[in-house]
Amino acid sequence: MEIKRVGFSILLFLCIVMLTTIPNIHASAQTKKPMVRMAKIVIDPNQLEAYKAALKKGIETAVRVEPGVLTLFAVYEKDHPTHVTVLEVYADEAAYQAHLQTPHFKKYKDTTKDMVKSLELIDVAPIGLETKAKS
Repeated sequence: MEIKRVGFSILLFLCIVMLTTIPNIHASAQTKKPMVRMAKIVIDPNQLEAYKAALKKGIETAVRVEPGVLTLFAVYEKDHPTHVTVLEVYADEAAYQAHLQTPHFKKYKDTTKDMVKSLELIDVAPIGLETKAKS
């Protein structure tokens, strides 16, 4: 079962990257080494809606105000809505470290600390990060 979940995670990662937009990631990748990570999170079912609202607000803020945050995508498993996966793409390691120090990220962590039952951070290596730019 664990192998199936890892395969699902990899497939999910590739689908999300291919089906969404990441402005100028190809150009960024040529000059910097992007940091890509997946966060696998299990949420307390009684707090799922509050968690989703906090996560959405945190993601929207980070992408809007942090130049080094290239992409943050959050999805949940249809059959297990409390299982959330976040794909994170940063310009580089320094952008990720800066993200961890922002007020909006700290607020997200503080707000959700009692909602999260488990958190697994998985560093992944990009094979291809090509998307169409927003029009």
